Amino acid sequence: MRVITFNTQGIEQAADNGFFDWMVQQDADVICLQDLRAKEYQLDDERYHPEGYYPYFFDAFEDGYSGVAIYSRHVPKAIMTGLGFELCDFHGRFIQADFDKVSVASLSIPSGLANEEAQAVKEEYMEHFLGHMKKTLRKRRDFIFCGTYSVAHKPIDLSNWYVNQSVSGFLQNERDWMEEILGDMGYVDTFREINKAERQFTWWPDYNRARSLNEGARLDYQIATANLRKMVKSVQVYRDQSFSEHAPVIIDYALDT
Repeated sequence: MRVITFNTQGIEQAADNGFFDWMVQQDADVICLQDLRAKEYQLDDERYHPEGYYPYFFDAFEDGYSGVAIYSRHVPKAIMTGLGFELCDFHGRFIQADFDKVSVASLSIPSGLANEEAQAVKEEYMEHFLGHMKKTLRKRRDFIFCGTYSVAHKPIDLSNWYVNQSVSGFLQNERDWMEEILGDMGYVDTFREINKAERQFTWWPDYNRARSLNEGARLDYQIATANLRKMVKSVQVYRDQSFSEHAPVIIDYALDT
């Protein structure tokens, strides 16, 4: 099973930049998209409905804000939207598709870069999401949580990490939060199961040459339950084309949907 996660920063912009043309060539089983900035009714054009895929959307309440989607080659057994708290559900930040052997979710955690208020919102969201991850461990199935976590886990996941320790996305409490998920709780950073190299970034700031100089951060993950650790076959951050400030993360699992 091939799973792709990608933060579009606006699905219309990503489509204009050729994302869907690229997507249909990847032979992926599940594609998780975040930050659509459009509602489902605005996406009637055929380019948002590529042949061979079933799309599922969870809109943000506000126009032009957030929103997530899952594109699947197979009809899921069930679709779940939201996590039961306003910061998630009002802003359209979580959708999950249940298949026979695994559930795949598309999610986004808000950035705290704008100001202290934004950081406080982010931390409240992270606390709620941590509770969901704990509850998930009690379920008798495997999960892959795909999306933008807005946290660089370790120094190798951020350029110039030493001077960015007081910046949202690399604060000590944020890294501790990620470590609790990937350490104490036993979830797996599937990308790092295969690729241990430095500077494997998925996001680059919007300024000249950041991407070409590879000055960025790894903010986009596929985090899975422990049973899937040995199922990871190959991993890739796709950088050959630019569809947004983020790059698609492609991971192959020894699983069938």
